Amino acid sequence: MSVMSPSRSVCLSLFLCLATAFGLAQQSADPAIQPPSREPALTPRPSGTPTPNAAEGRIHLDVVVNDKAGNPVSGLDLNDFTLLDNNQPSKIRSFHAVGGPDQKPGQVVQAILVLDAANAAVTGVAREREEIDIFLRRDSGHLPLPISIFLFTDAGMRILAQPSMDGNALAAQLDQAEPGLRAITRATGSNGAIERLQLSLNALTSLVTAESRKPGRKLLIWVGAGWPLLNGPNIQSSPKGYDEMFNAIVHLSGSLREARIALYNVSLGLPGARTFLYEDFLKGAKSARQVSLGDLSEKVFAIESGGRVLGPSNDLAGELATCVKDAFPYYTLTFDAPPADHTDEYHDLHVQVNKPDTTVRSTSGYYSNVQH
Repeated sequence: MSVMSPSRSVCLSLFLCLATAFGLAQQSADPAIQPPSREPALTPRPSGTPTPNAAEGRIHLDVVVNDKAGNPVSGLDLNDFTLLDNNQPSKIRSFHAVGGPDQKPGQVVQAILVLDAANAAVTGVAREREEIDIFLRRDSGHLPLPISIFLFTDAGMRILAQPSMDGNALAAQLDQAEPGLRAITRATGSNGAIERLQLSLNALTSLVTAESRKPGRKLLIWVGAGWPLLNGPNIQSSPKGYDEMFNAIVHLSGSLREARIALYNVSLGLPGARTFLYEDFLKGAKSARQVSLGDLSEKVFAIESGGRVLGPSNDLAGELATCVKDAFPYYTLTFDAPPADHTDEYHDLHVQVNKPDTTVRSTSGYYSNVQH
């Protein structure tokens, strides 16, 4: 892997040498979130290998419907929903409305807070910790759902607090945690940005792998501006590199959906020149020929998983409160994917509700290998 000066093209061979470069990513410090094997978390799967349950063709979706004020809407039934797969109506095979926290084990919702200290300065992380503390101690520390806290640093991902509904106890555990030093800074240039991207994707994938073993729906709230969005005219890859990149996107996208994880990004501060650049990559990576490094943006995965991007603002505690409001009520539905014409065929999804002034959020697409 070679990185040239900004005035020359940067060749990111084999998607940043993905097959080997993820060896640079340090393994998680917590065994609970290690990948199930010794292989790097984003080792590209062989072309044509189905994502979990894709071979059976049954797709499961969790859906949140918000009113004009941003509050989740309850009381809807099957007749209120329409599902479009590549703009074609698709029959909803099963439907369940989940109304509150006292649910069956498979319907339980939990939130996972990830404090990103690998992609932020020490001062920024300190402010984020203060805001998280404010959020946890609201309502005398009574949380509406179980919340766990992870810390992501250059050394990997480690758990700070197990799931609990006691916000005061969680705040105390967070306060006692050592933040860790950030070794990969902006001063390390393009190489540092590439390594932080690799570390971040590895950490997210490891966490998703661990959470996929647990039942229920999860709100994964990533606190911080997110990892570098390496996209621009001077950044290129080889054809094989784009194949590796596309395989990584297919894998992570399917893993988030199968783990029933909606990813959220919340951040402090003021918008910058690149804050909303991720919006250029929300149409879905349909093939290796159309893929871009921007498709690997954390914020892109957030929107495509049915989550949100909130901020940057000076009210991080308020952003966190907005995220957890999405816990209940919600709706689950399943449908059968139509036969695919080729390997990893991208399908655009739209879930619609026949109620005015509502916003519907769910998985926005999937990759199918269902055979004729």
